[in-house]
Parts: sequence; C-alpha cells; structure tokens
Amino acid sequence: MDGSRAFDPADERDALTGLPGLEAARRTLDGWAGDAPAHGLLLALSRLPAINLAYGNAAGDAVIAEAAARLVHFAAAEFDGPWFAARLAGGTFLLLAREPLSRERWELLGQGLAEAIARPIPGGKTTLRLSPRIALLRAMPGEGAESLLDRLGQTMAVLERRSGRRLLWADGAVVRPGHSAAELETDLLGAIDRDEIEILFQAQFALVGNALVGAEALARWNHPRLGRIGAVALFALAERADHVAQLSHHIARKALAAAAGWPPAVRLSLNVTSADLAAASYAETILGLVGASGFPAGRLTLEVTEQAIIGDIGEARRILGVLAAAGIRIALDDFGAGFCNFRYLKLLPLHYLKLDRAMIDGITSDARDLAVLRGIVAMAGALGLEVIAEGVEEEAQAALVAREGCAAMQGFLRARPMRAADFLAFAAAEPHKKSPARITPGGAGDGVLRPDR
Repeated sequence: MDGSRAFDPADERDALTGLPGLEAARRTLDGWAGDAPAHGLLLALSRLPAINLAYGNAAGDAVIAEAAARLVHFAAAEFDGPWFAARLAGGTFLLLAREPLSRERWELLGQGLAEAIARPIPGGKTTLRLSPRIALLRAMPGEGAESLLDRLGQTMAVLERRSGRRLLWADGAVVRPGHSAAELETDLLGAIDRDEIEILFQAQFALVGNALVGAEALARWNHPRLGRIGAVALFALAERADHVAQLSHHIARKALAAAAGWPPAVRLSLNVTSADLAAASYAETILGLVGASGFPAGRLTLEVTEQAIIGDIGEARRILGVLAAAGIRIALDDFGAGFCNFRYLKLLPLHYLKLDRAMIDGITSDARDLAVLRGIVAMAGALGLEVIAEGVEEEAQAALVAREGCAAMQGFLRARPMRAADFLAFAAAEPHKKSPARITPGGAGDGVLRPDR
C-alpha cells in the first residue's frame, strides 16, 4: 500500500506538503499495533530556523515542501509493504513502515533518507541546504501510538544535544558490528561484479488507446544479509563511496541489454544522475553502451531531474544536446516536486515533462491541484513537450489526466515494477490484449501477471 493512501480520507492534509498530520498518524499506529512489525522514523530539519531568518518564511515553506516531496519519493521507492508519512509540526516529519525489516536495514534506510534530504535545494539566487536529524525505532509487540511517538520524541531531544550526530536509535545503540554502512559502501563494487544489482521495469501506457509505450528502469540491491535495498538508499551508498558512475553505467548496460528484445514500439527510460552529468565523457559513454547493446538510440529516453543539473546547467545543456542530436529523447523528471525552475524548460533540449506524483495526488478532489495541472499541460503544449503523469494509482486520476491532455501515465494502477523476464513477456503480450493486464505483487515485486477482474 502506498503511504499516501494509508490514512482515513476524512483526515485533512497539510496545505503546504499535502501530508496528513499527527492525529492520522496516531490512528494508523494504533491500527497497526499487534500486527506485522512496525518501524518508526522521526525526521527534523535542524537548519530551518536559520533559513527562515536569512531568507524569509516563504523560503522556509518552500524547503519544507521540498523535504516532504523527497520523503514521499524515498518511501515509495523503498517499501513493498504499507507505509505512512505525516508532517507533525514545522520541519518535523514522521515515517512509518509495516513490513519485516532488520535493524540494519532500517538504519541504512534512515541514512539514505538523510542523504536525500541533505542534497542541495536550488532557491533562486542561492542554493539552500538542510541538516536532517533522524530518530529511529522498531516498535515493541503491541506498542501503541502514544508510547512509540513518545520514544521517538525523547530520542530526538537527545539527538539535538549531540553536535555532529545525524542518526540515533531510541535505545541509544547503533547498528551491530559487521553490518555498518562503511562496509556496505566497500562492498558495493563487489555487488556489481556478483550481479546482485537487479533491474526492474515500470511500464508506461499511452492515455489515448492504453497501449504500452515504454518502461522506466529501476534498480535495487538484493543484499544477501539485509534483503532488498531500493534505489534511493542504493544511490546514497554509492554517492558516499564515490561509486555513482560505476553503478549508473552498470544499470544502463543491464537495462539496455534487457530492452534489446522488446517489441519495436516500446521505449526504455534511464535515469541520469548528477555524477553522470559531471563527467565530460558521459555522452560518449552512454552512446557507446547503446551501440554495444543493439538497442536503437531513437527508442531511448534519458530522465534528468532538476537536482541533477543544478551543479552546472551549461555543461548539462551541452551533454544533453549531444545526446538529443543522436536521437535520444530527454525528459525532465519529478516536475512539480519542490522548486520548479522554469528556465530549464527553455535551456534544455527536452521532449517530455514527467509530472511528480505530488502533482497527481489531489487532482480529483482539489480544484487548485487540477488548475495547476491544466496550467502545466498547457505550458508544455506551447513548448512542444509531451506530459507523462507519474504515480497514477486510481482510475479517476487516469481518466482525468487523459482528459486534460497528458500523453502517458506510469503508476501502480496499471502495473507494478517487474523483473526483466516478466516485463518481456508482458510487453510481447500486451498489444494483443483487449483490456490491459495488471501486475499485482504476491510479495516483494514478484512480477506475477494476473488479468484484471
């Protein structure tokens, strides 16, 4: 279950972040008590008062909204089971997960979230940085909301007194020896060599005709001891170990090889990192991988986020221009999450806008969200860009984004991420179906194909 669907629809969402609040969190926790293992994480943005003082409350509100978007992205990428995110007050957020997680993996996820929150935030004339602090716990059997929230709050109070410390467990301990993040960082290159990095594919569908039109490649590390490590935590590890380029190239190579056997109408989308664009030879590298794979450059889309290009927009424009000239299409990913610099729409050689899930969540119930969607689609149309809606999870959302002129959609409504062999079978059969199949996981992304009912 997606966290944005894990609370009572009657609960009011926070106007700034779109997240539910404390009371919804209490009800969720009490509902989970005695069920599958629950894990809690309290996130506090420690530099928020300084940002408000230096740049004003509007800047503070903007970074809170950005932090919330990053939190939701992180949870959606990392969890297979139910999860819940809430804004408690100011720059304080709660993340809950209900699935079997080792203590080591929960700490690793906390570190990955901290890295995601701490990334630079472009803010007009300046670049802002947040300093996250994270309190962690694993719920005790039968523990209710009051006890769990109290333990997290006390842990955060201790953490705030410990200068330089970013994470703290409610019991004051750290991860057991032998499973440290430093060891994971060291082991990452070995994981690539051992082929422990698996590529999944999330399907994209045309909103007119419902045909399968492409898939985005997603990575996860099937760690032999800790279990699945999703893309966000995986790249956070790679960044700390300075292995982002190796990991990114490995993912591209595997995804291109898998896509070489797809039907000719199906496109492949790969994510581009800031480390990729920092390498002057990136265009040559990716074109070499495309050529070696036999996958046509004209069927490849590279997805780049605003975060990936803020370091050097001029160099990013040059590299993406070379790739676009070779027939590769470029998408601006996560559009609408946090800051949106419309200048990039003019400077970059773009073909698509991919709307962040935050732009989709409220469109069926909030007239303002719908008005924003219409404005973005109209602007994209004037610029000759197609719009892809991400995070579509309801039939009403799919119908609405189709009506408003989006070209394609991606989300759990039609298909969950699939392993390469499952997606190949799905892609081969999909054009012959009268009604599309839905991928419903029987476990952690098992890729079992089941027809709609």
